[in-house]
Amino acid sequence: MSLVKRDGNLAAADLGRITPAVKRKLKMLQHQPHMIDDCLSGAGLVLDR
Repeated sequence: MSLVKRDGNLAAADLGRITPAVKRKLKMLQHQPHMIDDCLSGAGLVLDR
């Protein structure tokens, strides 16, 4: 299931509620680098390491 599908119902009333959700997802992405690579390759981009 994609990140968009899992968080499609996020409707925060203010920035104070959005920030923790974004931080949580970014932390998750740190532990799943293949997701970043997949997104970049889907957009036709390459990350030089």
